[in-house]
Amino acid sequence: MLGTEIKNARKKQGLTQKQLGDLIGVSKSSINYFERDGRNPTLDHLLKLSKVLDIPVDLLLGLDKQVNIVADGEEYKARISSKDMEILNEFKEYPNLYRRLCNDTKRTVKLINIRLK
Repeated sequence: MLGTEIKNARKKQGLTQKQLGDLIGVSKSSINYFERDGRNPTLDHLLKLSKVLDIPVDLLLGLDKQVNIVADGEEYKARISSKDMEILNEFKEYPNLYRRLCNDTKRTVKLINIRLK
């Protein structure tokens, strides 16, 4: 999982494995190992990867997911934690409520924000 996130973010930045390795101070083969989940980066390397690839550590580790939400013709990018995903999946057990939440996303976001305050 971590390896896939590193590889996708590296490609999105248009970097080769060698270029990324040079930027964070490791060899090309280390990046290759990271991307194949053959070896985990150290905390120092993980922080450098996050900075160079412009992606939060939580996203790299798979703790958060980047999602695109479309509401009223506008697209929003959001980060959803694994805990939030659990809650959303629980909503699916109540189809009527889930449909209402999905059909009026702006209202849903407002209600969630009010609830979190």
